[in-house]
Amino acid sequence: MQRRARGFHQGLLLLFFQIMQVGITNVPPVTLACIALNIWLFLNPLKPIYWLCLSVESCYEKKDWQRLLLSPFHHADDWHLYFNMVSMLWKGLTLERRLGSFWFAYIIAVFSLLTGVVYLALEYTVAELLDQREFKVYCAIGFSGVLFALKVLSNNYNPGGHTNIMGMYIPNKYACWVELVMIHLLSPRTSFAGHLAGIIVGLMYTLGPLKMIMEACAGILPLNAHNPRQQHYYNNMGYSGYQENLFDRQPYQEIPRNYDIYTAGFTEEEQLERALRNSLRDRGGVSNGPPPYGFNIHPEDEMRRQRLNRFDRH
Repeated sequence: MQRRARGFHQGLLLLFFQIMQVGITNVPPVTLACIALNIWLFLNPLKPIYWLCLSVESCYEKKDWQRLLLSPFHHADDWHLYFNMVSMLWKGLTLERRLGSFWFAYIIAVFSLLTGVVYLALEYTVAELLDQREFKVYCAIGFSGVLFALKVLSNNYNPGGHTNIMGMYIPNKYACWVELVMIHLLSPRTSFAGHLAGIIVGLMYTLGPLKMIMEACAGILPLNAHNPRQQHYYNNMGYSGYQENLFDRQPYQEIPRNYDIYTAGFTEEEQLERALRNSLRDRGGVSNGPPPYGFNIHPEDEMRRQRLNRFDRH
């Protein structure tokens, strides 16, 4: 394990500020643990980034399959970490409370692995169809593939709602696709395939067989073995329970809480946009840092610096 070079990580400080604004006791446990894990691995990466990022060449051809497990939880810089973890914070606040902590943790684990597999399949397919080997060496890292999958899941529970994307109110069923295109247009160096992989995994869960497969596998696992029909949810008073079928996850009735105190009534996207504007203003308009939703390009390793000039983050 390596320690990241000491320095002033403004994005990390801003992330802590966002968590404090929400209130650490208001953050459900799996969401909080996931954010904490990503922060820990950012400060103490297991390996150099170019030994962790995900590519067809590194995983499929060189059989370095551990990257499937490691790449989602590592980030290239503090702003990469900030944008992904703030998004995770807002998604976790709604999804973990709706699904329950056990099932939400299960989803995070499955989505983290599966988005990497789909990403590799997409890059391999494009490389073969276009006969362009460079798609096999594009190396991606980050958690946003999982976040896109969670966004599909969140929108599925609110089919009649709208999402604010840069001032445009988009129906939820189209929001992920619009956001995918907008992010890539604003920051072409992001991993389009990584984000698309997340959407595909989300659709596999909401429209495809993935949810049924996960439920079948969960029936074998000792989840809630003490009472297989009792599901738990979390609020800031601790754990509570209610009786229902383990897989019949309808919204539970909880004590109303006014989250407008710390969200100012904004949606997740509006919160991110406002935080971005504030952070850029705090940086004094410096333009040599990573752009919104954009990430620097790095080589997969030092020996290929001249041949490989793209490094995707998602």
